[in-house]
Amino acid sequence: MLWSLLKIILFVAAVAALTIGAGWLMQTNGGVMVTVAGTEYSFGPLQSVLALILLVVALYVVFKLVSLLVAVLKFINGDDTAISRYFDRNREKKGYEALADGMTALAAGESRLAIAKAEKAERYLNRPEVTNLITAQAAEQQGDRKKAEATYKKLLAHDKTRFVGIRGIMHQRLAEGDTDTALQLAERAFALKPKHEETQDILLRLQAGHHDWKGARNTLNAKLRHGALPRDVHKRRDAVLALSEARDVLDEGKTIEAREAAITANKNSSDLIPAAAMAARAHIADDRKKYATRLLKKTWQVQPHPDLAAAFAEIEPEETPEQRLKRFRQLLSINPDHRETRLLNAELHLAAEDFPGARRAIGDLPETEPDARVLSIMAAIERGEGASDRVVRGWLARALTAPRGPQWVCDNCNTVHSEWVPVCTHCEAFDTLSWKTPPSDSGASPVGAEMLPLLVGDDRPEDEAPMPAPATEDTAAQDLSEGQASEPTGPNAEVLDTIATTEEERRETGGARSN
Repeated sequence: MLWSLLKIILFVAAVAALTIGAGWLMQTNGGVMVTVAGTEYSFGPLQSVLALILLVVALYVVFKLVSLLVAVLKFINGDDTAISRYFDRNREKKGYEALADGMTALAAGESRLAIAKAEKAERYLNRPEVTNLITAQAAEQQGDRKKAEATYKKLLAHDKTRFVGIRGIMHQRLAEGDTDTALQLAERAFALKPKHEETQDILLRLQAGHHDWKGARNTLNAKLRHGALPRDVHKRRDAVLALSEARDVLDEGKTIEAREAAITANKNSSDLIPAAAMAARAHIADDRKKYATRLLKKTWQVQPHPDLAAAFAEIEPEETPEQRLKRFRQLLSINPDHRETRLLNAELHLAAEDFPGARRAIGDLPETEPDARVLSIMAAIERGEGASDRVVRGWLARALTAPRGPQWVCDNCNTVHSEWVPVCTHCEAFDTLSWKTPPSDSGASPVGAEMLPLLVGDDRPEDEAPMPAPATEDTAAQDLSEGQASEPTGPNAEVLDTIATTEEERRETGGARSN
């Protein structure tokens, strides 16, 4: 910078001196006489100025020629000169052109061309940390996983590209199903760039899949700290992790720690149904029934659920059906028009053998929401009121082919789960299970059509009746249950036998158990 300023000053000074000298010569009357080898040359004022200018130009040309000669000698010797810099600029230009062409080819899906352009750019630029990025991604696009992994490993040697290399190998391990190695790589990538959202999500999912609840909670806190997660979502997911940790602690036999973790999870997210049920059971175990009642009523107000009703029943396990119906009224008064509240009310009246009350409680659900649980309850009501076996079997036939009703369904892949889990068993997404009706009728019983003749009977004469199908485990179990149900064991026993035909169905949908 200073040298450039100095050259400018010298140039201005030289021009000023020449201008002054030329002006002085133009004002003189005489001229300039130069003697060369005994010969005198006379110049007028104008000629003198022109001769001086030519002399300066000649000296400048000689100086440049000498400089060029010196630069050529240095270039031959391998030193950095203007000539070498000129060729370097040409190489750099060609390299960046090849790099741009490689990026364009990669975006266009031309992986072979992208790799060729990246190799050409590498020859001109000698910048592997840049060109290897294109080579690795193009190799992945081409399906050459071996070449892609080898290129990602090269990226590990540079500080600027180490994260990209780890991330690339991590995704390859995930695609191969090697979650153990992927977890280790995710932890290293997270240490390099803790603010990277994709790395945070992958690490959280892998930690949850490996039941590393403590590590997952630390990752979740980092997401909140770096602004990648809203506070309310963080609170909900932290409750999910706390509940999962409580479950593992309970499996290890540490009941006290599990109770504390479950209560903490419920405090963090009162609408998390599994946490509420587990926290209520913790209060029941500590003989704090009032706390359990208050907790379950609060969660029931948010979303009624069979698991909450089952936990509420455990508060007084020795009570009679009439006493239970009376105690449950404080729960039934909350969200009385909700579907689950009406079904629970009907089940409690069934247990108390109040069949008209059960019919009133279930209302129009058999017409508006006829799922397996609703139709099974209707079969029990008909049996209790003395309806014919054909009517009862008709309701049971409908129950076998009806949808299962609300279940734990993954919001990401619509996979149905028999119980709540923090990580979907199909897509491995974290905290995506919701209690809702599946989008399709995939939950209907697969043996419903085969069981229809057994349930509704056959009106044809005995000699025209079709030959029975070979017995299977399902049909044998059904025949046995029907034989038991036909025994004259009293009205209450008949109701219980009818409900038993769909016991497994109701257990999976979380139906409340009644004494």
